[in-house]
Amino acid sequence: MWELPVEGRLRELSGRLHGPTRLKADLLTEARHALEDAVEAYREGGLSRAEAERRAVAEFGTVGQLAPGFQAELAAGALRGLALRTLAVAAVLIAAGDLTWHGSSWSAGPRPPAGYLLLASSIHGIWGTIAGLALAGLALGALAARRDSPGLVRSARAVGFGLTGGLLVGALAGGALFGWSVRLWDAALTWPPMIIGAVVASAAWFSLARSARWWLLSARGPRFARR
Repeated sequence: MWELPVEGRLRELSGRLHGPTRLKADLLTEARHALEDAVEAYREGGLSRAEAERRAVAEFGTVGQLAPGFQAELAAGALRGLALRTLAVAAVLIAAGDLTWHGSSWSAGPRPPAGYLLLASSIHGIWGTIAGLALAGLALGALAARRDSPGLVRSARAVGFGLTGGLLVGALAGGALFGWSVRLWDAALTWPPMIIGAVVASAAWFSLARSARWWLLSARGPRFARR
């Protein structure tokens, strides 16, 4: 089946882009509007629809020319989304983490092992580092989307991978602390704040994992990967 040039170019461009679905759709919609405006301008000049689309597409650029810029916007948007979601989760976990233990039946018992205390205290440091990387990612993602600077792109990419690695460390440390807590105190499995905290934390980590996946996929794009 014969395909009009505008639809063909948008389909080819869509196949080259990787990133958050909604942002990708928005970028392709903007591209469609720009192409349609150019087509209408050519048609007002007396050209047929097919010829107007052909000229508009040729003027717009090849997929090889367009994809790097679009992919850079997707990567910057994915990094901003991951950073914002990380900051929200970090604020909740840092502020509410100790509440899961407040008033528990084992709070007044023997002190836990030194290794457990060290792991527990390290959680705040890990999340402080993660929050710092998220703030840097938020700033660099915004700048990289607005400025055509290889240095900014490389810095944003480095921070994005650092943030993803930090989240992995945070997930492992949090999971280890929770598992160790359950081994030390059987009552933790029936303590309502612990149950609620585990459910909320699981939902938060699922959301972060999804955002991190989009970031990693978008970072594979031509401009973010090669500059």
